[in-house]
Amino acid sequence: MKQIVRSLFYTIAIVSCVSFISCTSQDQLPNIVVILVDDMGYGDPGCYNPQSKIPTPNIDQLAVEGIRFTDAHASGPLCHPSRYGLMTGRYPFRTDLSVWRKKATIEEDRVTLPSMLKQRGYSTAMVGKWHLGFDENGYENTLSGGPVDRGFDSYFGIRASTDIPPYFYIRGDKAVHPPTDSIEANDSEGWSPIQGAFWREGGIAPDLELKDVLPRFTNEAIGVIEDNTGSESPLMLYLAYPAPHTPWLPSKEFEGKSGAGMYGDFLMMVDAEIGKVLNALDKAGMKENTLLVFTSDNGPVWYDADVDRLGHDSSIGLRGMKGDAWEAGHRMPFIVRWPGKVEAGTISEQTICFTDVLATIAEVTGEIKPEGAGPDSYSFMPELLGSEDQDRSQRPPVMMRSANGTMLIRSGDWKLIDHLGSGGFSKPGRITPEPNGPPGQLYNMATDPDESTNLYLDEPEIVERLQKEMKGILDNE
Repeated sequence: MKQIVRSLFYTIAIVSCVSFISCTSQDQLPNIVVILVDDMGYGDPGCYNPQSKIPTPNIDQLAVEGIRFTDAHASGPLCHPSRYGLMTGRYPFRTDLSVWRKKATIEEDRVTLPSMLKQRGYSTAMVGKWHLGFDENGYENTLSGGPVDRGFDSYFGIRASTDIPPYFYIRGDKAVHPPTDSIEANDSEGWSPIQGAFWREGGIAPDLELKDVLPRFTNEAIGVIEDNTGSESPLMLYLAYPAPHTPWLPSKEFEGKSGAGMYGDFLMMVDAEIGKVLNALDKAGMKENTLLVFTSDNGPVWYDADVDRLGHDSSIGLRGMKGDAWEAGHRMPFIVRWPGKVEAGTISEQTICFTDVLATIAEVTGEIKPEGAGPDSYSFMPELLGSEDQDRSQRPPVMMRSANGTMLIRSGDWKLIDHLGSGGFSKPGRITPEPNGPPGQLYNMATDPDESTNLYLDEPEIVERLQKEMKGILDNE
């Protein structure tokens, strides 16, 4: 039955895609811009949390001009799983991401979002944090297996986060300057060991200063937009900011301006940088023909003590934080602006996942998703266009793995976590079941979005159904 439903879902998607081709001829294809920020919470932007102490006028304006999803999920509650799902339309637990420090994690023959669009005639560019590995053989040598080998025509960025050494810029598949210098570790008084102006010791290139990375990426992205102005090829730009992930390094203009300490100040700076990119699109005359996606890769590093001390709830009541199976680890702000197609100021409660971007963009461009591509990707085009397509009103279950290997599945209103504990950074990460106690967690997300009441023992039939659905997803691709 599960396979029949999946086949039906794909058939409907193909029919809808074919009918959409008529209004997406080559000269009408929209530009695609994906802006991904790093470690921002669901409750940080004002458009999601009116009580936020962090002004985010540019992100909020995107919500005013587009559609705001309230039940969107990263494909994993950490940096690299999240990005893998976004780029491939495939759940990251299906591959070994642990090799990212020395090897490429996306297979050479895997269809990616940029490679699919490249086949459709797009010029594809990436700026920012990759974090999906290169086949490394010394930083003075070619860094293969990265963005330009997985579908992007151009790339400028860094291999991982700005707190993970070595620190150096990459253009194309080569280091601009190898990390021949060194930098000592740093942290900030008054914050946890992994907050504040925190970075690890290690190698650093002589041309890179950590405080300059964020504005440098903005300038590079603007350069890509300017270079594409007037081009016959539509543009796909993936801008992956490594912020507000640590180190929190707000420029003087933003120091002390938020109500959420260094973190809030830095996020204000991120919002301002996004504003510069949006202005560049407008100045280039590209705004009206650009589908823009804004989201964050996973939840924040923000503790209950931070909420108590500063009065800012980065997760707006959702349970947990980055790395967790609990909701705050992976439920993300997710906004799509597409002038003339997406009705401004709309809200969708549809459950979606980062893996769904590939199938959706395929449909946007009038393309049938290539066979074998995006096995866990389902188009949310009806939500974008306000279609009352009841056959696609509910996504098949979303499934992911948390930081410590805990598995979770979301099916309709129900969420099953296969262990006790957070599954990630919140303590305790895992709890040993008590005799006759529940071995896992079951929550009704419609009535209990803060995951306060474990119904595992009260709803055995639902637990059994979700376990079967989880096994079906694990067994099939």
